[in-house]
Amino acid sequence: MSFQNITMLIGGLALFLYGMHMMSEGLEIAAGNRMKQILEKLTSNRFIGVAVGALVTAAIQSSSAMTVMVVGFVNSSLMSLEQAVWLIMGANVGTTITGQLIALDVSKIASIIAIAGVCMVTFMKNKKINCIGEIIGGLGILFIGMGMMSDAMIPLRDNEAFIHLMTTFSNPLIGILAGAGFTALIQSSSASVGILQALAMSGVIPLESAIFVLFGQNIGTCITAVLASLNANRNAKRTTIIHLSFNIIGTVIFVTAAMMVPYADFIRSISGNAASQIANAHTIFNITTTLLLLPFGAKLAELSRKILPLHDNEKPMGYKLALLNDMTIGSLAVAISSLRNEIAAMLHFTKTNLDDAFESILIKDKDHLESINEMEETINHLNYEITHFVEKASSMGMNLRDSQICNALFKVSCDIERIGDHALNIGQYASNYDLHKELNEAALEELRELHQLIDDSLENLFKADFVKDEQVLDTIQKAEETSDVLTYKYRQRQISRLMHKECSADNCVIYSEIMTDIERIFDHILNITQECYHARYALEGE
Repeated sequence: MSFQNITMLIGGLALFLYGMHMMSEGLEIAAGNRMKQILEKLTSNRFIGVAVGALVTAAIQSSSAMTVMVVGFVNSSLMSLEQAVWLIMGANVGTTITGQLIALDVSKIASIIAIAGVCMVTFMKNKKINCIGEIIGGLGILFIGMGMMSDAMIPLRDNEAFIHLMTTFSNPLIGILAGAGFTALIQSSSASVGILQALAMSGVIPLESAIFVLFGQNIGTCITAVLASLNANRNAKRTTIIHLSFNIIGTVIFVTAAMMVPYADFIRSISGNAASQIANAHTIFNITTTLLLLPFGAKLAELSRKILPLHDNEKPMGYKLALLNDMTIGSLAVAISSLRNEIAAMLHFTKTNLDDAFESILIKDKDHLESINEMEETINHLNYEITHFVEKASSMGMNLRDSQICNALFKVSCDIERIGDHALNIGQYASNYDLHKELNEAALEELRELHQLIDDSLENLFKADFVKDEQVLDTIQKAEETSDVLTYKYRQRQISRLMHKECSADNCVIYSEIMTDIERIFDHILNITQECYHARYALEGE
């Protein structure tokens, strides 16, 4: 095999993988956070879940990308383990489409497909058309790469050493290990199956050997999801166990069948050329395994829990701002979900600080200041991480709707951080001045009333859960207006108390400062509610 053939082979593989990346990226930008809504609605039914998994995988030509997306969704609690089972089964069916398209020899028009896609990306100004163009262009580039690999391998059919190597794959174990190892190396079953088809079309590997390599390729494709789950929570790791279990069980069934019946002869009887034989063997493997295991989807999830149990002394992992480094399908949905979860946690921390700050005044407890300071550092750190996270997410490329949602959530985190600052101010006033002693009962009662109003507003915000709720928005708007009236009235009362020598001048100033902090807190709560409301409009496309 000449140096030119080697470079053509490597270049063809590069184009093949880049074409899949283009298709995945185009679908990601087009679908964005909507992918979460689509999958949530459709994975409740096992048959529809399998169909959706197959269609999405067929669209992006990569079961690895689809499985990584599912791992991300399970890790972010967007999807249950049982729902993930159906999508994984569908992904295994959908990945066979690449082989079937290669068998149909679509490569003859690959250049036309690629040109059409590139023209849509280059000359059209509409974002949606650009995304569709990326998908179409990626498909064309994928098949151009496939053609290059096939041409590069033609000289190998006359190479005795390579032919001897290929015939050793007739040993089931060696064939399975070779297929799994190579697929794990390039992290794409579609690409490895395509290369196997190129070898078969070049006449360098018999079908009897190719079948066992094909079985191994189905196992090897699981490595991408395994790598994606290394830093994920336990449920996400269980998703990869389900994927592995599915393919290992299928391999055991088919190896047993292939050794008992003339499986290769059966494939030849229903297929034409060598490429279609590989494609049909791949399709039959995945569809049959899916049909056999479909009734046992819940059992697969249960098996994964037994293999990877949650220990008694182990707590479930919390949410993490774990943005994928590469543009992968579903990554924006995972990113936005992680962002919402962290902001919700940040708001809970801030409410705790507010409660402790008011408690410091109302029940004369100065010990809260240390915990308030510690929590304030946590809130500031979260705000910093969220800012960095949004910046990184924005650089990935997203559609207008997802960009609006990210911007709204970023503004929410900034408002929450400012509420934390005001809570710290109130806590410091309580620590530096003996307000419980110096404020009379009337002033303390006024603070209790305002604290209750803040508490009720935050509880309403928690109930809304960052979604569009006109009733909650109206309630918090009224609370903000009420706070303006009350803080003005209570300032006047404190001035009156000063004039009647019921409090000191310093005490009057501090009380007025607390009123200012409370006013600002309500302003930020209203900002948060409005931003969440607008983000929900963007999410629904209204």
